[in-house]
Amino acid sequence: MRVEIWSDIACPWCYIGKARFEAGLAAFAHRDTVEVVHRSFELDPKAPAPTDIAVLDMLAAKYGVSRAQAEAMEARVAETAAAEGLDYRAGRIHGNTFDLHRLLHAGKAHGVQDALLDAFYRANFAEARPLGDPAVLREIAVGAGLPEQEADRVLADSAAYATEVRADEREAAELGATGVPFFVIDRRYGISGGQPAEVFRQALERAHEETAVQILPAGDAEVCGDDGCAVPGK
Repeated sequence: MRVEIWSDIACPWCYIGKARFEAGLAAFAHRDTVEVVHRSFELDPKAPAPTDIAVLDMLAAKYGVSRAQAEAMEARVAETAAAEGLDYRAGRIHGNTFDLHRLLHAGKAHGVQDALLDAFYRANFAEARPLGDPAVLREIAVGAGLPEQEADRVLADSAAYATEVRADEREAAELGATGVPFFVIDRRYGISGGQPAEVFRQALERAHEETAVQILPAGDAEVCGDDGCAVPGK
């Protein structure tokens, strides 16, 4: 079974949704058969990089609210994150995430995609680090297991893994995703948003049951077993 997750590092509900999905997956009896693939989705592809725009200012402008109201919005998200055991800070910087997605594809190629995504989420939401700084991205990527030479190559070449990022975004559009997180199980079931862990567990159970082979009783029919095949007498 394959679960594809479209997300953006700038999305707090992707941060929370990943934790909830993993809790649901941990409660799924057949979790060892599940392959998880993270895919790219930019919430604000036109955002400048690097930038010094505070997330609170961005939220106030985007939703037409006061800074105090934006702070209240962030506080509610922080409470939700804390309930999932996640640290969350409101003093983040809003910026372009395209380079982060390119690095995540490099991480996939080197088998460290999930660890790198966790590191990016932690750096953004728990530590409020400036992810528009290439030096910071390099430090995080290497710390998560991406080889130094690969991190340097990707950061120096804006075309590296760009095609893969755009392909993910096209697929999301083709599947009807208009926001993230967006979870797709075996290209048959879609789950939108940071749903509770139990919703993910139930979806995995349903997908497993519908793909499992149904064994009907043999009755009096002859079958071959561990002891071989009984040959009917003539």
